[in-house]
Amino acid sequence: MIIEKVITPERILCDAQGASKKKVLELIAESISEQVPAINGKDLFNSFVCREKLGTTGLGDGIALPHCRSKACQEPTGFMVRLAEPVNYDAVDKQPVDLLFALVVPEESTQEHLNILQALAERFHSSELLASLRSATTPQQLFELITAPV
Repeated sequence: MIIEKVITPERILCDAQGASKKKVLELIAESISEQVPAINGKDLFNSFVCREKLGTTGLGDGIALPHCRSKACQEPTGFMVRLAEPVNYDAVDKQPVDLLFALVVPEESTQEHLNILQALAERFHSSELLASLRSATTPQQLFELITAPV
């Protein structure tokens, strides 16, 4: 499965705090930067914000897939967050978001970027998976759920 190639249990936060869309994107950018030191957290945050200006990555049903390209990124890198409390994310259905899967890809990684986003969108389309993700209690459980065969 393509998703397990971009995420690890260490790149998952369970019941994270985020007061706003901006704060959540900052948290994600800083967390990715800690995991992948070649990626600057402030630059990554700015890239996420620029991408959001093109159109929301809030898919609906409490899901968001913030994503961007980065010159500093050597391989596709995912980071998942389940928020303790949903935040307003300007999602297409106007509902708050509590599950986010961020994706950073190398600048030249066009088709791979789209393939990963498609795989994620398909996974998050399952109401059973969403319920399981929302009731999981550890990053390891979230990892197992998001990477499990369909």
